Amino acid sequence: MNLPRFYPVFDDIRWLERMVPLGVKLVQLRIKDTPMAEVKAQLQAGKELCAEHDAIMVVNDYWELAIELGCGWLHLGQEDLDAADLGAIRAAGLKLGVSTHDNAELDRVLAFEPEYVALGPVYPTILKKMKWHQQGLGRVSEWKSLLGDTPLCAIGGMSVERAPGAFESGADIVAAVTDITLKDDPEARVREWLEVCK
Repeated sequence: MNLPRFYPVFDDIRWLERMVPLGVKLVQLRIKDTPMAEVKAQLQAGKELCAEHDAIMVVNDYWELAIELGCGWLHLGQEDLDAADLGAIRAAGLKLGVSTHDNAELDRVLAFEPEYVALGPVYPTILKKMKWHQQGLGRVSEWKSLLGDTPLCAIGGMSVERAPGAFESGADIVAAVTDITLKDDPEARVREWLEVCK
């Protein structure tokens, strides 16, 4: 499966409203600590926005809402996999992306035949405290050799400047979060990302 190479992750629909019209074709909506009615409203709005712009919206975690709203894509972390009904997810036709950090997790998720596998953090990340230290580009190459045709997404501390190295090491997709949202001009940064990920 050929997925867009640039994969920004945002925590609010307002980011999608700003960035998807710039040409972002693959985006994750990762909403945390928000009332369920608001999550549902944001996911519905994101689905409609992405459909307008021929973009893929990936729902993080909320698999029941993703099924209810007829979304096409879902991303689950390791803890989310424990609680999710994978049979229901597949029966609904949802395409699945999963997070991995070590070999045991990779072995586990490959049994689910995901549409992509994310590896992270490739570099130190300020986004969340993790028990894994940076994986490095060597791990990206190792993971890609194990994944074969399954797309590999590099995430964690990624930037425009680091993206070429990740691609050279075997990543098919590079995800970015704070490299966009913490910039003074996030739109300009997204344009740089789109250029480097052509």
